[in-house]
Amino acid sequence: MIHERFNFLRQLIISTVALAACMMTVAHAEKADQDKPIILEAEKVSVNDVQQIYELDGEVLLTKGSILITGEKGNIKVDPEGYEYVDVQGNPESTASFRQRREGPANEFMQGRGQTVTYNAKTELLTLTGDANLKRLHNMQMLDQLRGWKIEYDDVKQYYRVSPPTDAKADDLPLARAILSPRRKATLEK
Repeated sequence: MIHERFNFLRQLIISTVALAACMMTVAHAEKADQDKPIILEAEKVSVNDVQQIYELDGEVLLTKGSILITGEKGNIKVDPEGYEYVDVQGNPESTASFRQRREGPANEFMQGRGQTVTYNAKTELLTLTGDANLKRLHNMQMLDQLRGWKIEYDDVKQYYRVSPPTDAKADDLPLARAILSPRRKATLEK
């Protein structure tokens, strides 16, 4: 009975999140970010210029336009087209984080945390894994918030998805949780 209730609630929340994401106003990541250089800071940086692989260790800070990613360790791979694939991990004391300004309404940001932050610059897919949390902020006020084990945010399709690990038992997991603000025009203009 508890297992059935858990699955029902989990599916209801995932469906609600997907539906709400479809109803979101059109506001994408800042397109200017795509043309900005990556600025890397860490205690240790290893560069393989031939393979276009960068390894970062200790107090990682990655900046690319309005994108800001922090963590303890990181890897960046650049494909032949010039798109970056970023993978940053936190440590037991602190999580990795992601923040990006969005186009559209002024002062709107996506901000998230997890044990691992991955970002694919080509597809604009952000994945937060391990006690993940993602917020959409407007003027530093939370509009939407997602919590779960794994959160995927597709900026191009304006789609959120919260999911458990594939091998998890229902009793071991907290429920995915979403707080979604109304999408009325008056709310967005404040």
